Amino acid sequence: MHPGTAVDPGPAGPVTAAAGLLAAAVYLSAAARLRRRGDAWPRWRDASFTAGGASLAWAAVGSSPGGPFTAHMVQHLVAGMFAPLLFVLASPVTLALRALAPGAGRRALLALAHSRGAGWLLFPPLAALLDAGGLWLLYRTGLFATAREVPWLHVLVHLHVMAAGLLFTFSVCGLDPVRRRWSPRLRGAMLLAAGAAHAALARSLYAAGPPGTAFSASDLHTGAQVMYYGGDLAEAALAVVLAGSWYAATGRARTRRARADRNGTGGHAPRRDVRVG
Repeated sequence: MHPGTAVDPGPAGPVTAAAGLLAAAVYLSAAARLRRRGDAWPRWRDASFTAGGASLAWAAVGSSPGGPFTAHMVQHLVAGMFAPLLFVLASPVTLALRALAPGAGRRALLALAHSRGAGWLLFPPLAALLDAGGLWLLYRTGLFATAREVPWLHVLVHLHVMAAGLLFTFSVCGLDPVRRRWSPRLRGAMLLAAGAAHAALARSLYAAGPPGTAFSASDLHTGAQVMYYGGDLAEAALAVVLAGSWYAATGRARTRRARADRNGTGGHAPRRDVRVG
């Protein structure tokens, strides 16, 4: 196979597309169950998760305009950055905890969310390293060329891109209840660091393609520009979400302090670290 042509992922594409659409259907069913019970759940979150599932399905089986490298980069941005952001904005863990009836399933999910392993995977520096570091390994070594020749490796690479993007987005946004919510300053610093690494990688790809590939100069330049500007757009959206959650957390802290002062507790009112809903 010529290193500039696309590889057929086989059944992995339709399976990924079906998984994205199935996840959206499960989410909508859980939200409907919550509303039938009389609980509120924002409709915009339904739309966000559904858009994420549809975006993932399109990235798995849809066709993109442009040459093979440009098409690949569009799919990478959708599957690794925009779809994860749409999923995370919908707060799926919070929905699951509210929709599940008290019992083994709910306890298991809460234990997983509060587990030490989940806490480390969502540690912002580690999540940023898995995300940005994985991209540098993919595009600045022979891995990309090899993956285009070997279908099973191609599938593993795309799974890593999706999983790493989801972990990083989850760690930056901090919207769902997990073992520990890291400080906004740390999350913001890792967002800036990952954005800088992403931009530097895009510039390097504009100058030279991945080792072992033979994309045309115009295709390579367009794909690198898609990565650069598309990455900036996704990271700007993440920054807005982070700033909004930071502002909301600050407002809640001020409300607690004001309530404590009114109650005469000296600003030491009881505090819950985990909010479900």
